[in-house]
Amino acid sequence: MSLVGQQPTELERSRRRIQEIRAEREQLQRQQTRLQGQLRDVTTELRNLERQRDVTNRLVNEIERQISGLGTQLDQTSAELILAQDNLAERRAVLNRRLVDIYKRGPLYTWRVLLTAESFGDLLSRYKYLFLTSRQDRAILTDVQRLNDRIGRHRTQLSDVLSQLDNRRSERESELRQFAALAVERERRLRGLTRTSQETRARISTLERDETRLNDILVNLERRRVARPASPTAGSMTTEDIGRLDWPVQGRIVYQFGRDTLPAGGVIRWNGIGIGAALGTPVKAVEAGRVALVQRLSTYGLTVILEHGAEYYSVYSQLATAAVESGETVAKSAIIGTVGGANTDLGPHLHFEIRGEKQIALDPADWLRRRR
Repeated sequence: MSLVGQQPTELERSRRRIQEIRAEREQLQRQQTRLQGQLRDVTTELRNLERQRDVTNRLVNEIERQISGLGTQLDQTSAELILAQDNLAERRAVLNRRLVDIYKRGPLYTWRVLLTAESFGDLLSRYKYLFLTSRQDRAILTDVQRLNDRIGRHRTQLSDVLSQLDNRRSERESELRQFAALAVERERRLRGLTRTSQETRARISTLERDETRLNDILVNLERRRVARPASPTAGSMTTEDIGRLDWPVQGRIVYQFGRDTLPAGGVIRWNGIGIGAALGTPVKAVEAGRVALVQRLSTYGLTVILEHGAEYYSVYSQLATAAVESGETVAKSAIIGTVGGANTDLGPHLHFEIRGEKQIALDPADWLRRRR
């Protein structure tokens, strides 16, 4: 069997491999789209880009193999076409000579040959000669027709191979452009990752610094509370309130109490919860208390701290406005300000904390009423 007959089978296997590789890349692209629409670790997106680039490289290599196979098929088809054309030219030359010879002898040549036989044996010999000559002429004509058909098939095959080659080269150029685009995107994401990592480290450092400052403020507030005469609000919050406090504002939870991973990969610890709500939404006191502080605290933004006695405090940060003043006594559910935080990465939200004995941060979700 010739190599030309084997080649399309290998090409079909290559086409199937290309379909599988493209399906894999499409899946990665869909995953990339999902990642871009979520809070995520940037390194995950970067790994996805790396995999897309590897898949595209495999696709280019597979197309290169197809081009190589098609090139071999083109060479073989071209060689067979040339051979068929040479054979056709040779058979046509023989056929032309026979036609000239037949023309010169005239249409009555066969009868003259038979009628001039001198004996019955001579007649049989002449008939056999004419029969063999006629069969040879028909064979030459059949060869010419067969070679014409073969040349036609080779030319069609050659045209198909050339068309496939053009398509594969176009595909290769397209895939190479996509490979280059992925490389550029990877470099962009790497630069962004480096920049974001630096920003994340700076943000974590700022948050830790501000958390320390807030802790110091709470320590000082507790010292002042102890030094003051007993307050009417003393002991207004106890462990009996766990799971019974009203929410300071209604909205979705944008971050939970405890450890959290930032989009850039940094790990921080939230001492409270973030409650997303529309800008300007009223914020209510979760329990009666005394306004211990109204102040802007760096990354915490405008903050109101309520003192509830027995070392309990509630903290309301990222406010747009405050509706109370330091030293003021507020009732449960009284409006103490409005939701701000519009300029933060999380959008408008309230940062809410509950501090207990020795200013230890407690999970507000344990103290607030369960939502139905």
